[in-house]
Amino acid sequence: MRFWTVGVVLLALSAVAAPQPQPQPQVERVAAASIDAQWSEPGPWSVTVEALDAAHTVYRPADLGAPGTLHPVILWGNGTGVTPKLYDGLLRHWASHGFVVAAANTPNAGSGTEMLAGATRLISENDRPDSPYHQRIDTAHIGASGHSQGGGGAIAAGADPRVSTTVPIEPGPQGSIAALHGPLLLLGGQLDLVVPPPVLIIPRYAQADHVVAVYAELAGAGHATPAGSGGGFRGVSTAWFRFWLSDDEAAAGVFFGPGCAVCADRAWSDVRRNARAAAVPDPSSRS
Repeated sequence: MRFWTVGVVLLALSAVAAPQPQPQPQVERVAAASIDAQWSEPGPWSVTVEALDAAHTVYRPADLGAPGTLHPVILWGNGTGVTPKLYDGLLRHWASHGFVVAAANTPNAGSGTEMLAGATRLISENDRPDSPYHQRIDTAHIGASGHSQGGGGAIAAGADPRVSTTVPIEPGPQGSIAALHGPLLLLGGQLDLVVPPPVLIIPRYAQADHVVAVYAELAGAGHATPAGSGGGFRGVSTAWFRFWLSDDEAAAGVFFGPGCAVCADRAWSDVRRNARAAAVPDPSSRS
């Protein structure tokens, strides 16, 4: 894949000058099966893949809207030079958990514009009486995600007031963290040489003190890890979207409360929660 070399260099230079994040408290890491066991496994919905329009491919539950379900939306942006097909397993997985995934077909998703066009089209289809999406889309719960350049595009899209939460995976330098208004899960790969976390991701996480933000770095992951079925990024991203877009309290403990599963999971080489994230209670722990 080709990658935005100039942008990476500029961001790297600015990151060197930026204040460095404070050291995080040490957490004893253990082998945790709960994340993968619950959230990396396919969900209950069978999946249909179809064209939304010439610019977007949709991955969605086949039995759309049943039984009386409103489906949240995930907007997806590809890495440079590739199409949604490269991430087919991951996008199908999210759809199996009840999401309508609008994947921009463009191989250059860094502006976020094409991703947001998918939201516009789905909202329009939700309002159109003869559409299969009519009154089946939860237009109040829209997330944005993407890989590499598309991860930068997800950050750019996250500035839009329609986007509730953002999950950039090994993101490029596009978009403004300061412009985000909803919760952020920023995912990095420990061995990613294209988007090295200490230089290009952790400094961006440090800028997100105005929203709930979690940084999670997958041990042993390189830049190609998200391709296919999402690798180790699949479970945590699903749990995040289930909590923030589907109000699924069972997913809260993956990130929040003193039992924070990802914080102690050996599969993750570095996990950080800002003050806002640390203050989010785990509703599943209520007696």
